Amino acid sequence: MKTSDPIMPTHTSLPPLERHIVLVAPEVHWNTGNVGRTCLGVNASLHLVLPLGFSLDSRQVKRAGLDYWPRVDLSVWDSFDHFLAGMAPAPEEICLFAKLGSRSYRRMPIQARMFLIFGSETRGLPNGILQRYPDAHYHVPITRAIRSLNLSTAVGIVLYESLREAPSCHGWLNITKK
Repeated sequence: MKTSDPIMPTHTSLPPLERHIVLVAPEVHWNTGNVGRTCLGVNASLHLVLPLGFSLDSRQVKRAGLDYWPRVDLSVWDSFDHFLAGMAPAPEEICLFAKLGSRSYRRMPIQARMFLIFGSETRGLPNGILQRYPDAHYHVPITRAIRSLNLSTAVGIVLYESLREAPSCHGWLNITKK
């Protein structure tokens, strides 16, 4: 259930921005909870593609998402094919993120509707998904000092980059402390 207004450009002739985070077979409940909280913070939808490495009923997921978890716009899909059939993203709306992606996330084309797709923490995206969209591979640059970024960190970086040109929608501005 969404509780906030969609992210709207200031010029009324522009379409509203629609962001979807897709986690394919996530394994770590803390990461998924944190991603859900981030999605709620920018009114993005969270899609989880089975199998999951944890139960969505787990106390840890809810704890990582704090009391926000029930308000996350969450969809769970039996497979990536079911996700594609249900959401029908256009190829240009899809961005896949992998450690070996050919281009930096800073080069992803910004669309009104975007599906930012990430794989599991230990295996990444399946080859079948990567092969389906060969021109949509991106990475978040890191040094060789680490194997990878934390999944929820990478999602946050990419999600906010996808909103860089959007008008500010900070809900805590002009709030007076009492």
